[in-house]
Amino acid sequence: MRRKKKHQRLIAATIALIVIIAAFFALRLTSSRQTAKSQTTTVTVGSIGPDVQVWQHIAKSSQAKKLGLKIKVEAFTDGPSLLRATSDGSINVSAFASWAYLEAYNKSKSNTGQQVALATTYLEPMGIYSSKYKKLSDLPKGATIALANNAANELLLLQSAGLIKLKKNFDSASGNTNDIVSNTKKFKFKLIDDTTGPRIIKSVDAVLIGNTIALAGNLNVLKDSLYHEKIDQSTKNNINVLATAEKNKNNAAYKKLGKLYHNKQIQKWIAKKYSGTKVEVNKPVSYLTD
Repeated sequence: MRRKKKHQRLIAATIALIVIIAAFFALRLTSSRQTAKSQTTTVTVGSIGPDVQVWQHIAKSSQAKKLGLKIKVEAFTDGPSLLRATSDGSINVSAFASWAYLEAYNKSKSNTGQQVALATTYLEPMGIYSSKYKKLSDLPKGATIALANNAANELLLLQSAGLIKLKKNFDSASGNTNDIVSNTKKFKFKLIDDTTGPRIIKSVDAVLIGNTIALAGNLNVLKDSLYHEKIDQSTKNNINVLATAEKNKNNAAYKKLGKLYHNKQIQKWIAKKYSGTKVEVNKPVSYLTD
């Protein structure tokens, strides 16, 4: 009888011990989950055109979760609105502007607050497109060429193509058509919102379009353009960047976005999705200012 009671007490003690251990690990699991949740940072990223899809893909990735980032993506239709939203804090980080575009915005009268680059992302060649002509040499005298209203990069591309010449001290951030010193074919230049390029291609003789906007208009710069800039990572002005308001320049969570963008699996997806037209540029921000 005593042996039976002793056995029962042993069973009860074992069950109690199991319950205590289970409770301990349950508490640790709950604590771990709460800690992980508290370490997750929400970052709102604003972008335009196909880059919205890029960041939506990144937001859903396991890599973002591993870095403790919950990414919300907001789509914009134009660059100035996106950068203003970044300045006023409605958007934490913009994933859209080239380095030259960002510098031009910082110098512009519409600037509502200085912004800084957090990381480089990619270079995509800008192209000259036409629905009327097959070669640059076919462009007639007096042809109308549409350029973005912040035309510095476009003018450099026209010069590279041999269509115009610019003054020697041309400002690659804020230069404009007044800086043209030679225009032998007397081209006329129409300034447009850069997002409208694919829509107005039939109403002008030629139009210069950045690749993000071209992709949104079902144009592949490597196949459909009459001419495109050299795909060269040394083309500093046209390297795209992640940008934020200057006060956030040291934000650790925002800086993680650069590391995330350059993850090998994410880069593999981008290369396949956009047929190699977004050339990865993984350089320190100091590379842009050297």
